Amino acid sequence: MIYFNGFALKGEEKFFTHIVDGSDFSVVGFSYGAKRAKEFVMKQLAKGMRVDRLMLISPLFFQMHDKKFKRLQLLGYTKEADLYISNFLSNCFEPYEMRSVDLADHSKDELEELLFFEWSVSELKSIADAGVIIEVYLGERDAITPALEAYEFFRSVATVTLIKGANHFLLKE
Repeated sequence: MIYFNGFALKGEEKFFTHIVDGSDFSVVGFSYGAKRAKEFVMKQLAKGMRVDRLMLISPLFFQMHDKKFKRLQLLGYTKEADLYISNFLSNCFEPYEMRSVDLADHSKDELEELLFFEWSVSELKSIADAGVIIEVYLGERDAITPALEAYEFFRSVATVTLIKGANHFLLKE
């Protein structure tokens, strides 16, 4: 399995062991890592490499937000990155108690890439048409990814699991 971390995170895959397929031909991405996982799969398929499954866990989904929202996020990060990351992590665990996570290096450029990324149905369909099973996992109470909008978007190209009561990390406690 190849795993792609969320923005500013490392080691968070420990939260997903109950759903992740550990096959050598599976690619998994969490949040920002979902974008990177999708891009990796597209490159692998273009090279004729085998990929059986693409698992997108709480994929970033900011295409519903306007540019003003995105610019305010970038401004907050630019002014005080540590505070921004602290608030971001708190929101990831809402409405439940925050858990310990390891932080990775992060940058304004990565945040901007995350905020302005837009999923393409045609790209996802091309992945599915190549025989790759696409699975999306969403938490109903996710304070980062708008779960219902993401559910509606992804359901035409993927098997989507909406976990009742779960947050961004798919935790329910």
